[in-house]
Formats: sequence, structure tokens, C-alpha cells
Amino acid sequence: MPVLNRLTPSPVAVHIRPGALDDLSGVLADERISVSGRLAVAASGGSGLRLRERLAPALPGATWYEVGGGTLDDAIRLADELKSGRHDAVVGLGGGKSIDCVKFAAARLGLPVVAVATNLSHDGICSPVSGLDNDAGRGSYGVPPPIALLIDLDVIRKAPPRFVRSGIGDVLSNISAVADWELSHRVNGEKLDGLGAAMARQAGEAVLRHPGGCGDDAFLTTLAEGLVLSGIAMSIVGHTRPASGACHEISHALDLLYPRRAASHGEQVGIGAAFAMHLRGEHEQSRLMAAGLRRHGLPVAAEEIGFSDEEFVRAVEFAPETRPGRYTILEHLGLSRTDIERAYAAYVAAVRGGTGPDAT
Repeated sequence: MPVLNRLTPSPVAVHIRPGALDDLSGVLADERISVSGRLAVAASGGSGLRLRERLAPALPGATWYEVGGGTLDDAIRLADELKSGRHDAVVGLGGGKSIDCVKFAAARLGLPVVAVATNLSHDGICSPVSGLDNDAGRGSYGVPPPIALLIDLDVIRKAPPRFVRSGIGDVLSNISAVADWELSHRVNGEKLDGLGAAMARQAGEAVLRHPGGCGDDAFLTTLAEGLVLSGIAMSIVGHTRPASGACHEISHALDLLYPRRAASHGEQVGIGAAFAMHLRGEHEQSRLMAAGLRRHGLPVAAEEIGFSDEEFVRAVEFAPETRPGRYTILEHLGLSRTDIERAYAAYVAAVRGGTGPDAT
């Protein structure tokens, strides 16, 4: 009999439903996250602070802080502000960037985080990584994942639709990221964690094949669960491989090369994932992914997010430099600029053959 068991780092509570915000004080007490009631609530300047009137009566002992933005400087500044109080935990209230900022600040002080997501823009709501802008562009910083997570679907539906669409692109990109991980395992012997790969891939497949749309509770639940599973997959393997491959390298390249023009993270990684599947020769899967993106109103070609074909090709050529040591289909093929131009032209011609039904 085996005597070793995997210990899976995951939130002690995950509540995804309409009205989930009403569970917050109960979760804090029932899970003994804050017995004293001395909480720090770090809220984004927009959606987070708008919920203060609703939440404050249930959290009488809380001290409220405003998250300035999604930069490393903002996170360090928040950590300095949090030092002034004796808190049991930090409640991060906002979108993905705000929660990333809170996770980093709390990690510096050794405090647990309860994430209360007000939108579903990316998998940072439950991941062990904080993506923060810095002087060199954008960095990924390892942090403890949230100890609990609440996603109120009533709140999510009030967020701009582009945030939900961004989350869709991020989860769908898992399919491509896991394919890159498996490629590196076959070619280089990189260790592949079967559980982490399965969780991330199935999260992407569930969103890709769900018949609902962005205004549908059943679809939003599947998307939220997919983002949570992506975060847990990264936590159990200890790195971002389950959710980051060539798709994210291409997005990082666009961010670095064209910092004032970059689109949303989910839009960029969605295009990157569909193109990466094309590069693998999995043309049917690439078209299926592009059709899924289109169905939810996401772009499938660079010109749809304001980049010329030449600019996108340059980003793909530069992409491997954004993650030295990571092996994806881009490093495997070692494409020249001419090769990329030809491949991208073929990809665009293929995905424009069928755009799918109108966005929901």
C-alpha cells in the first residue's frame, strides 16, 4: 500500500453563486479565518469600493484600504499601509489585477487572503502567482493562493462584458498551454504532472464546449470554476505550466513590444492559443478554438485588436525571449520570420472560413 499522499493546496471554501457575497462573514467565522473580526479589506477603486456599503455592516471590525492599481509599486505601497494594523486576514475585493496586488501585499506580511472577485477577467483570482506591472514591463511573482474565494454571479453580470470575455480567452488558452507542456515532456523529459495537466485542460474544454453565453448563470459558473481549477492546477504543480505556454509568450511579447497598445490579457492569449494550435498542425482544433472565441465576441486575428500582421509576426518571433528556459511549440519549431508570416497567413485564412454564430 502506498504511504504517501499528495497534499493539494486549495481554498478551504469556494462559493460561486448568485448572492455569494452574503456568505462572506459566515465563511470568515466558520473557517476560523478571522475570529477577532480584525480584517483588512483591500478594495479596487471601482467595483470594490462600490460594494462597501453592502459589506461594511457585516464586517464592523474591518479597516478598509483602496488598491491603487496593478503595479508592483502599488502592491508594495499597500503592504506598507497594511502594516499599520493588526489584522487576521486580508479580504481582496475587486478584479484580477486588484486581487493580484492584494495577494502580493499580503504575502509580504504573512497574512491569508480571502478573494472576492468582482469580475472574471483571468485566473489570478485563485492562482499562486501575482502578475504585476514593473519598470521592465510585467513580472510574475510567486505568492500563496487565496485561502477562500467568493464569486457572486449577480456582481459578475454587472461588470463590463469585456471582463468575462477576457476570462474566457484565458481559460481556453489552457488547452494550448498543456499541449506545450506535453511537448516539452516528450522532447526534453520535462516532468509532467498528470493531475495538474488534467485539471487545466478540462477547465478549458468545459468552457470551450459549453453551449451557454456570457449572460447565462450556468455558463458563468463553468467559467468561474474553470478559473478556479486553473489556479489550483498551478498551485499543486508549483509553477504556471498548466496555464501558460506559447499563448502567453505571444501575449507577453505584445505587452513588451507595444506597451501602450496591448489589448486585454484574455484577448491576446486567446489569439495566441488558436495560432499555436495551428502551428502544431492541429488545424481542426485551431478552428474549433477560434470559433469558440468568436461565439463569445472575442477576436481571433491580430488586426481585430489593433495590430498589423507584421506587428503580430514580430511579436511571435520575439515571444521565446519572454520566458527563457520554457519550451513550447515556438521553441520546438524555431521558425524564421518568413516561416511565421506564412503560417500566420494560413491561420487567418483558415479561421476566417467560419466565424460561428453571433456573440452571446
